[in-house]
Amino acid sequence: MRYNYHVESVIHVKNLVKSFGKTPVVKDLSFDVNKGDVFAFLGANGSGKTTTIRCLLDILQPTRGSALIFGNKFDLALASRIGYLPEERGLYTNAQVMETLVYFAQLKGMTTADAKQKALKYLDRVELSAHHATEIKKLSSGQQQKIQLGITLINAPDLLILDEPTKGLDPVNRSLLMELLDELNENGATIVFVSHQMDEVEKIANRLVMIKNGSQALYGSLQEVKKQFGTNTIHITYQGEIPSNDAMYRSSSIENNVAELTPTSETSTNDVISHLIQHNVIINDFTIGTPSLQDVFVKVMKSEQY
Repeated sequence: MRYNYHVESVIHVKNLVKSFGKTPVVKDLSFDVNKGDVFAFLGANGSGKTTTIRCLLDILQPTRGSALIFGNKFDLALASRIGYLPEERGLYTNAQVMETLVYFAQLKGMTTADAKQKALKYLDRVELSAHHATEIKKLSSGQQQKIQLGITLINAPDLLILDEPTKGLDPVNRSLLMELLDELNENGATIVFVSHQMDEVEKIANRLVMIKNGSQALYGSLQEVKKQFGTNTIHITYQGEIPSNDAMYRSSSIENNVAELTPTSETSTNDVISHLIQHNVIINDFTIGTPSLQDVFVKVMKSEQY
C-alpha cells in the first residue's frame, strides 16, 4: 500500500448529526480521511455507517454538522473524481457485460474508445474476458459483483468509497479485490471502505474509525487503535507451574506447557516475566502478540464504556 502521509484532507466530517424524525442515527460524528489513506469505516449493522456515506454523497441531508469531500459539499462536478460502490447493488441485467462497462464509463466522461480499452483490460484482470458479450443476468452473483466493481473502478477515480466491497465474493476473488485496491492506492487513490471482515481491514487499512450506535468509539491508525484498547498477550512455552496472580495477569490456554498470559493495564511484560522467573518457572520461549482488530471490535461492541 502507498499511504501518503503528507496530510491533506480528502473527507472531512465534523459534528455530523442525522436524524430520521426524532430518532438520531448519526450522533455528533467527526473524522478525517487523508489523501492516500486506505481508511476503514467500521461498526455493527445499523450503527450509522451507510447513513454517513449517504450524507457525504448528498443522497441524504445532514440534520446538523458538515460532511465535505475535497473541501466541498458533494456536487456533480466532483462525481468523476469519485467511485462509489453502494451496499445495495444494481445492474441492468438484460445488458451485456461490455456495453454495461462502456455505458457507465461514458457517464463518467470517458470517450468510447478509452472506455472500451479500460473495460477490456479490467475484464482480463478479473478473468471475465470470455464473458464480454454475456448478458449480466447469465452471470453468477460473484461475477456480477465483479462487474459492479468494474463500474466503480473503471475511470481510476481519486477517491473510492466502497460499502461492503467483498460481499458475495469467494476467498479467491476477495484476494483479487485486495490486489486491485492495492494497485489503485499505489497509483494515488484514496480508499474508504466499509467491511465486517476484520482480517481484510488489518491487511490493507492504515487508519480507521469505529462507530457504535451512531457515535465515534475509536479513531486513528490501526496501531493506535489496538494500543488504545487492547493489551498485549504473552505466549510462552515453559517448564514448571504458572502461579495464579489475578493482580498481574489473566492466564488462559494453559496446556502441554504452553500458556497465554494477558497482563493487567498496570503490569508490563517485563513484570510478568520477572514474576514467573522468581517463582521458578523455566521459560523456554516467549512471544508477544498484539490483539487482533477482531478482538478490539468485539470488545468495543460489548463494552458499555463505548
